[in-house]
Order: sequence, then C-alpha cells, then structure tokens
Amino acid sequence: MKYRLVALDLDGTLIDSQLQIRSETIEALSRVRAQGVQVMIVTGRHHGAAYPYWRQLELELPAICCNGTYMYDFRAGRPLASNPYTMQEACSLLELIRQNGIYTMIYADDFMAYERESLHVNKLLEWSATLPQEVRPRIDRVDSFEHMLEGCDTVWKFATAGDDLPIMSAFAANLERSLGLSCEWSAHNRLDISHAGNSKGKRLDQWIAEHGIAREEVIAFGDQQNDVEMLRVAGLGVAMGNSRAEVRECADWVAGSNDSDAIANTLHRFVLTGG
Repeated sequence: MKYRLVALDLDGTLIDSQLQIRSETIEALSRVRAQGVQVMIVTGRHHGAAYPYWRQLELELPAICCNGTYMYDFRAGRPLASNPYTMQEACSLLELIRQNGIYTMIYADDFMAYERESLHVNKLLEWSATLPQEVRPRIDRVDSFEHMLEGCDTVWKFATAGDDLPIMSAFAANLERSLGLSCEWSAHNRLDISHAGNSKGKRLDQWIAEHGIAREEVIAFGDQQNDVEMLRVAGLGVAMGNSRAEVRECADWVAGSNDSDAIANTLHRFVLTGG
C-alpha cells in the first residue's frame, strides 16, 4: 500500500514524556515528506500549543485541533472548518462544572485559560517557558471564567480533570445526556468536552474526502480514547505501546512507547519501504 498521509496525535504519541519530538522521528518524517507523503497533526490541543511542533517539523498542512472542533491554518493564521460551542452551551457547561466542583481549563480564541494551578497546568507552563517567544502559546490565569467568557468570540473546548474516575465518568454521562455535548478521554483522568459531534476521526475523514485521499492511504498514530475513531478511519491505525488496552484493541498495529523510536520504526516499516 502506498500511503499519502501520516496523521499524528501529539501528547503520548509524537512527543515523548519530556514533551519533545525524538530526533529519529523528525528524520523519518522528513524522509516521508521527501517521498511526497503529507504529514498532519491531529491533536486535542489548542492550536497555540500545537504550533511549536508544527513549526519544528516545517509542516504545510493545517492541524486538526481540540479533538476535531476545528482545523487551523498556521500559514494564514486563521481557523478553517470549525464547530465550536455556542456561548449558551459554554455558559451552561460552566455552570454544571461549578456545581460539581470539577477542575477545568477553557480553550478559547487564541489562548487557554485557567483559574487555579494543577500538575497539568504547571507542566504546560514549564514547557511553554522553554520555548522561544515567537512560538510560545498564550496561557492566561484568570480570576473568573464567567467574566472571561463575556469577552470571548469563540470557545473551542473545556479540558476537565479529576482523580475520582467514577465521579468523572458520571459527570461525562450527565453532560452527554443533559447538554448533548461530546466527551472524550485525552488521558486517564482528563476529560475533553466539546460541541456535539466533534472528534478527531470525523474531522480527518472529512478532510481526506475533500482532498481525494482514500482511507486506505492514511496511516494514523494515537494513544488515547480520543484517538480511537481516528485509528479506525485510517487504513493503518497505529496505537502506541503506552496506550490503554482498549485503544490497542482498536488498532491495526501496536508500536512501542512514545519514549522510544516507535514512530520512526513504524514509518520505516510501512511507508519508507512501501509496506
């Protein structure tokens, strides 16, 4: 099979536990592109937090962001196809989050916002501080999400987290039932909430159809439940070795850990050698 597109999740997949792209992966992706195969980032991240990696890899395609809520064209500096919250949905969701005491970040416009720190936020801030100013994402601490929303044009995603998984699961079920929103796990204790119907797989499927690429011509890499639909869309869905069992079971191939050369090795096996 001759592949025409490589689709890559970021956290837990393309980037290692130190939030870096391994040099072997960079070299393999460069060779893949030299052979005419396109490369696309497909992530749960806000476009501001995906941009440093897009730029490092010198990509051209837009990125699918916030679990398929929108595509972002970094060359033009604007979102493309998108399906964000209505402002009423965002306000109703925030009200339920307050009632349940769920930790959250909000991804809006060109920034991410938080009210109080967490391990995840602190890791994100530490990573951001290592970047050159021109690629550093905007991560704002705000006093009030309610006040912040009053000044927003677009709300892309709520990223919630909690270590009591039964409570988080019940919260997700209630949101899907009462507000009709999409809830997807992006880590073992992190729940991403977006407008109904958004997913990485759906957005990727739409994009390849518009560009005349068959599903069989796509190889996709992921590690979390929010990647499952994307892995199923792709002709070759690759789960990382650090994936949960239910993700590996949905994949066509299981690679090694994101802290290994698994992506490079898989690209050499299936793309650079012709499969």
